[in-house]
Amino acid sequence: MPDLGEGLTEAELVSWEVAEGDTVVLNQVIAEVETAKAAVQLPSPYAGVVARLLVEPGTTVPVGSPILAVDTAPAGGGAPVSARAEASPVAVSAAPASPPAAATATAERSPASAHAASSSASAGAPSPVAARTSVLVGYGPAVGTTDRPRRRPRPSRPGPSGPPTGRGPADPPPTAPSPTDHARPSGQAAPPAGGTVTERPRTHPPVRKLAHELGVDLTSVAGTGPDGVITRDDVLARAHRDPGAVSTGSPTDGRRPPDAPVGSPREDRTPVTGVRRRTAAAMVASAFTAPQATVFLTVDVTPTLELLDDLRRDRALAGRRLTLLTVVAKAVTIAVARTPEVNARWDEAAGEIVQPHYVNLGIAAATPRGLLVPNVKDADRLHLGALADALTDLTEHARAGTTPPGALVGGTITITNVGVFGIDAGTPILNPGESAILAVGAVRRRPWEHRDAIALRSVVTLAVTFDHRVVDGEQAARFVSDVGAVLANPGSALAMV
Repeated sequence: MPDLGEGLTEAELVSWEVAEGDTVVLNQVIAEVETAKAAVQLPSPYAGVVARLLVEPGTTVPVGSPILAVDTAPAGGGAPVSARAEASPVAVSAAPASPPAAATATAERSPASAHAASSSASAGAPSPVAARTSVLVGYGPAVGTTDRPRRRPRPSRPGPSGPPTGRGPADPPPTAPSPTDHARPSGQAAPPAGGTVTERPRTHPPVRKLAHELGVDLTSVAGTGPDGVITRDDVLARAHRDPGAVSTGSPTDGRRPPDAPVGSPREDRTPVTGVRRRTAAAMVASAFTAPQATVFLTVDVTPTLELLDDLRRDRALAGRRLTLLTVVAKAVTIAVARTPEVNARWDEAAGEIVQPHYVNLGIAAATPRGLLVPNVKDADRLHLGALADALTDLTEHARAGTTPPGALVGGTITITNVGVFGIDAGTPILNPGESAILAVGAVRRRPWEHRDAIALRSVVTLAVTFDHRVVDGEQAARFVSDVGAVLANPGSALAMV
């Protein structure tokens, strides 16, 4: 797993784009991973044949751990591959398949001496592959060894088989190593006593997971895929053809509750990883660290909506997505200039309040992977059209999962638009490291006082949550009032700049 930058120490493998036996070319996408901040596609730093997939989807992998083995000189001929990564930890099978006898004997003594022997053996022979420029941040020297324990063959036991329980045959109990075990090659297990040896059902990790969820015994499924590989359709067909092979009840009794649909679990469990885990930790730290308070203001935004209608007809702004959020963002940068305390942060370690002279405006975005808060750098220096472009680009990347890590750090104040979900108001939690967040509610048509009469107007509720260590109530009230004044009378912005 390469270093994806921004101090991230791990990433979750979401899916493989290749399978064992596939031929890959340099820079071909091999997998999609998800960090605590964004989804990233990993390119292959080697060209060759995929020898092994070392990690199953859904696994969180530390940076530097091997995830894939690529045979850069596959059997069957062909010139050596001429391009590879600088000993990247992603692809880790560039060494010959059969190590020298001396290296094998050394490996049996200790992993450290094996690594040293392997390095010295390769130092004396010219490498058939040439170095190339790294293609992803963090590629560097290979970390650790590429070997992992091989799967232990499973014995087929004689006798009648009981009803399937959703689990494969049990592994033989561990036994003490015999003196002859040290003479076997590394990773090779001794044949089990009694019974013949059968291979593990051939399938892919997502299909194996589906079989586990449905309680289907893969040893009883005939594969229809290439070379007898068990496919998803094979598992589903088995589940529907023989309901007795499906267990949705207790894994120990093989029964399912009455009236439960065949193959449907009674509950789902989702591991807390990636963006969701990072968001949860950040919200807990924010809620129980900073004393937070919220003030509300309901504003008549009819003049702003009328202004937006006029601007959309302006040829100079054609093609730009001008929305109420765009004007709110501009209003925030104007209000910050009058009340800079809402743009400051509390530095607990230094015992200081840090006051930036710029506005990195965060926008809370709901994505399929969870809540992200990317920010527009130096938003206070952008005019309305440029700010609209920046917000459009930011939200599109967030929803596509392609937000660069740099856009997710360094925010100074945040806007969350709960109005898009039909919510009138709320009390948002501060984004960690910031002292204010503005929630914008839904626009509602309501009877409202206008020019000494009651009229039907478009109104919206603003809510500002602030860190009471940095911002006083008076400052928070002035800030939200200034934002409301811009929305109620956009022309007033000229007097506030």
